[in-house]
Amino acid sequence: MQLNRIDLNLLVVLDAIFSEGGITRAGEKLHLTQPAISHALGRLRELFGDPLFVREGRRMVPTPLARSLTQPVRRALHSLEVALNEVQQFDAATTQRHFNIAVRDVLEAMVLPPLMVEVARDAPSVDISAIRADRRTLESELASGGLDAALDVLLPVSEDVRHQRISMDRLVVVARRNHPATRKAFDLAAYLRAHHVLVSSRRSGPGLEDVELNRQGLRRRIRLRCQHYFAACRVVSETDLLLTMPERYARIANKQFGNRILSFPMQMPSMDAYLYWHASVDNDPANRWLRERLIATTESAAGRG
Repeated sequence: MQLNRIDLNLLVVLDAIFSEGGITRAGEKLHLTQPAISHALGRLRELFGDPLFVREGRRMVPTPLARSLTQPVRRALHSLEVALNEVQQFDAATTQRHFNIAVRDVLEAMVLPPLMVEVARDAPSVDISAIRADRRTLESELASGGLDAALDVLLPVSEDVRHQRISMDRLVVVARRNHPATRKAFDLAAYLRAHHVLVSSRRSGPGLEDVELNRQGLRRRIRLRCQHYFAACRVVSETDLLLTMPERYARIANKQFGNRILSFPMQMPSMDAYLYWHASVDNDPANRWLRERLIATTESAAGRG
């Protein structure tokens, strides 16, 4: 198929229908009417000789051909957008831009407040979406432009993904005030005698602290496994369960509960956070501005912690 036969706007519509799952929402995303989107889809179907999307209930489900086209099309559109951005001056005070950042909830609570203070003050036309991304698809989403940046632990990535360490943290133990284990010196023996909460997004598997305990031939009793630290902090405030969590988030989440924050009673590796972005946007003024803001606000939050 010759490139001069393809209207690039049709590829934008193809990507929007795929990402939004329907003609109406694709039109809202692109600020086009439903008939305009339907007309573009008709031209795409004629161009590729394939229905591309079939209706199932309220969703437009992509055909195998549409699924195979999506990632190459996204990468091509993203590369074109980056090239155009690089020749334009990015002015945070006037430029309209929407950034998607993948971030875990622990870093979200630490980074977003100071970041949005800066954005509200200096970039009134910039919008931010903080989302949770699958680590298995992180690299492809950065490559396609579905994500502008990501904040996470150290991950195995290719040379096409840049990364920079932006903060270090340590594990602490959270306990309610007057917890029996804290009436005397809190040591490893007291930690192991107690029962615990483990916070994890996974259904099973050990936490970082359990991996280190296992290396020493030690185990602890986990009475509750849950998904969010805030819920765990409330449980701790009303029970004798202990919670192990990153220190900076512990100081944020426990302000309203009055729980005690204790040093973890054995040597542990630091919990480092990294900023990730794709090599293709190294010199993109808008993405560079975003990275600088994320680094600055993370460092600021770490200083307050």
